[in-house]
Amino acid sequence: MRDASGGAAPITIGIVAGEASGDALAATLIRAVRERRSDVRFAGIAGPRMQAEGCEAWAPMERLAVRGFVEVLAHLPSLLALRRGIARRFIGAGIPLFVGVDAPDFNLGLERRLKRRSIRTVHFVSPSVWAWREERLRSIGRAVDRMLALFPFEPPLYEAAAIPVTYVGHPMAAEAAGPETRRAARELLNCRAATPLFALLPGSRLSEIEMHAGLVLDAAARILESRPDARFIVPLVSRTTRDAFVEVQHRSGRDTLPLTLLYGHADDALRAADVALVASGTATLEAALARCPHVIFYRVSSLTAWIVRRKLILPYVGLPNVLAGRFVVPEFLQEAATPGNLAQAALNLFDDTVTRRRLETLFGAFGQRLAADTGALAAEAVIAELESVQGGRRAQLRSPPVAPAGS
Repeated sequence: MRDASGGAAPITIGIVAGEASGDALAATLIRAVRERRSDVRFAGIAGPRMQAEGCEAWAPMERLAVRGFVEVLAHLPSLLALRRGIARRFIGAGIPLFVGVDAPDFNLGLERRLKRRSIRTVHFVSPSVWAWREERLRSIGRAVDRMLALFPFEPPLYEAAAIPVTYVGHPMAAEAAGPETRRAARELLNCRAATPLFALLPGSRLSEIEMHAGLVLDAAARILESRPDARFIVPLVSRTTRDAFVEVQHRSGRDTLPLTLLYGHADDALRAADVALVASGTATLEAALARCPHVIFYRVSSLTAWIVRRKLILPYVGLPNVLAGRFVVPEFLQEAATPGNLAQAALNLFDDTVTRRRLETLFGAFGQRLAADTGALAAEAVIAELESVQGGRRAQLRSPPVAPAGS
């Protein structure tokens, strides 16, 4: 196919990412694919990093930033309409390949729809089938032509289920902190080496800020009661989440807390901090790779928590604990996620320098274990799937027509 100028028309790959971590992963993939195939472009539901790499945004990523079973219900009609609309647009554009980046509740349904229309599908980031909802492997097999796995314990699960899988490592590991990183990070943030510094990461989604902002602010106030010299740093991923956090801070009367808000820069905050309070999710891995001792917490609605507990396979949810195969980071979930518990656990970690050093050493080993050229490996897998589709179409064009029966 040629474009209006007579050159080869670009090949469009569909792509959808649903939150900040997915935006970063997708941007890495887009950059690596376009370095190898200049005739490829991407379009779909995109965040700012994807758009900076040239992805055409057909809808903003923020529309997918909803978490939990019950919480999704209020947004379900609009999410289903969005999925139907984006599917129709991908089908109408004749895309040969689709890449769903994380956001499994949205993307797996979209992938099933596209796969039925003979569009090849790749899913980048395995859902947590190793932690809960293992039954999902059957539906994943109906939706996905290839899974790109970030963790080394994931491929055997997919191989056992006869789902093609490629291990690509985790891109965060490429920039994992070293033993001397904390000093440099503190200089960057103009923080003295002797200052007790606590990072607060309430989450990247607006719904997480609404659930967790008051919790971490109250915990910070309790830490300050015990450590009047403590300082706090809060990285927030967007202006929307920053504004929401500030509103909770004003409403709860926590304006006098000695805290600094950052727009992004979570990695810098974690590298600089002595201890962090981190909402469960990708940020817990980011904390580990920053060699930051931390406490994991999370809250959802009571009904969502009840459903999740019935489906859990492992006794822990934080990625550092999953990677270690045991509890190495304290977890406070749902009713246990109280300001008092978070503050006490953070203070215990701060005071126990031996445990902190052991954690930093363990976290350093995580970085070595996960290190890989993720962008290159993911790009090669995606391009191989694309070329498989193109090769099949060329073979169809070369095949002679079948003569009618009886001719």
